[in-house]
Amino acid sequence: MRVLVVEDESVLADAIGTGLRRHAMAVDVVYDGDAALERVPVHDYDVVVLDRDLPGASGDEVCAWMVEHGLDSRVLMLTAATAVRDRVDGLVLGADDYLTKPFAFAELVARVQALGRRSRPATPPILARAGLRLDVHRCAVTREGVPIDLSRKEFAVLCELLRADGGVVSTEQLLEKAWDENIDPFTGVVRYAIMMLRRKLGEPALIETEPGVGYRIR
Repeated sequence: MRVLVVEDESVLADAIGTGLRRHAMAVDVVYDGDAALERVPVHDYDVVVLDRDLPGASGDEVCAWMVEHGLDSRVLMLTAATAVRDRVDGLVLGADDYLTKPFAFAELVARVQALGRRSRPATPPILARAGLRLDVHRCAVTREGVPIDLSRKEFAVLCELLRADGGVVSTEQLLEKAWDENIDPFTGVVRYAIMMLRRKLGEPALIETEPGVGYRIR
């Protein structure tokens, strides 16, 4: 899952980014509305965690722009305002969900995951194929019942491959969903992640390479 966090309180923004990454999400963080408007047309974000009170373009303006331009990203709006009227106003603008500060981080994660399932065809809580079983919420993987210890990036890549249900997933798609904007697209990070997955998943090999196209789990 690819997430954009837009929050002007830098300590909070960075903490949210760090916490979401621990759940195998690729996260970009910006601190004002103008930076958000630069990012959202460029990257295929599943969820945008959007503070309502921002310097530059406000959260309301960012949300309205996304709706006007038909972006598929889901919006979780954050605010310190607790009045019902404030929550209603945010939803009317086009936000998909609303969370007031202060909040429990576990609830934020659950809401982001729920919105992520709505941003594209729903991902079942358990993905299974060729003896593999991936628990999306527990970030756990087994093969024929044997637990496999994966890094967060390896887990994210495997999740995308299993979601494809035998289809080919391109390197570009894996970069977009499993890494943030700081990654150099010309590095071999995807090849390395695939190599490590093959090693950890064991024999017989499950991940096939389609030369010049991408990867799939047969």
